[in-house]
Amino acid sequence: KTFPLVYEATDWRHGVYLAATMGSEATAAADNQAAIRRDPMAMLPFCGYNMGDYWTHWLEFGAKLSHPPKIFRVNWFRKDENGKFIWPGFGQNMRVMKWILDRVNGAVDAAPSAFGLTPHYKDITWQGLDFSEETFNKVMSIDSGEAKAEGQDQKPFFDRFGDRLPPEMEAERQALLKRAG
Repeated sequence: KTFPLVYEATDWRHGVYLAATMGSEATAAADNQAAIRRDPMAMLPFCGYNMGDYWTHWLEFGAKLSHPPKIFRVNWFRKDENGKFIWPGFGQNMRVMKWILDRVNGAVDAAPSAFGLTPHYKDITWQGLDFSEETFNKVMSIDSGEAKAEGQDQKPFFDRFGDRLPPEMEAERQALLKRAG
């Protein structure tokens, strides 16, 4: 789908939004599951209270931190036009993890995108792996129409939380739609 291999939230609030809107594709093992199943922060089956209140908790928590941690998302399972995984697999994931650590330590820059901050090709360690810049661009590309569709798909999910939805979450959804063009 649309999501790039790795991206960083622009700030704590954006990170809570990224976690709140996480989804996973349906699998053969899941009966009666929608194509994308939203599981905020991977906590839906375990959260004993309204998820809107849960997100408010995390927003308030982050506001109290003088240096909140950076938040990242990864998509190891992006496929190419032939249905093959683009990223070579688990043995190579440390390359992405190193970029994340480099971002945390302020050692590398990032580029803005519709979803968040993304790496430059030059900032990933490629030694010992034949992974061209063209292939990297494929695994990092974001189709603006699909990004906009992702933001639109989140609306019915957010609507489920009514007046308990923190306004920050809807503001972030609107920002995604704007960045998607």
